[in-house]
Amino acid sequence: MTDPIKQASIDGWIADHRKQYQADPAAGHMWDAQRPGSIGPVPTLLLTTRGCRSGNESIMPLIYGRTGNDYVVIASKGGAPRHPGWYHNLMAQNEVTVQVIDEIFQARTRIAKDEEREAIWNKMVKIYPPYANYQVKTKREIPVVILEKIT
Repeated sequence: MTDPIKQASIDGWIADHRKQYQADPAAGHMWDAQRPGSIGPVPTLLLTTRGCRSGNESIMPLIYGRTGNDYVVIASKGGAPRHPGWYHNLMAQNEVTVQVIDEIFQARTRIAKDEEREAIWNKMVKIYPPYANYQVKTKREIPVVILEKIT
């Protein structure tokens, strides 16, 4: 069970980051630069999904990497036992909306598997080292989600 105080803190910085990104995409794009104990700034995007049960729009700021022309995000939820809500939502959709700085586009999603997953996972751990600890904390394999831009 999630500690409600810890969850409120997480929800608070997610909401703050989303608000900053929407107000000033260039400033919101690089995250974590000001937090105590920061590993340094990391690139983020905004992922918009629709709730699979509620139908409500959800916008999540997520750390991303690139593989070829595609974007990659990690469904880590800090190593929690369950996948994040946004992951369940995107699994129920054909398309999602992605914003990278001031570019907004539609994307199809797929989950990386096997060697592809391992190569991308290692690349993402270099971008954000805590992912490695998150995987150790949980019994689930943390999904590596590829966002394929629809042209």
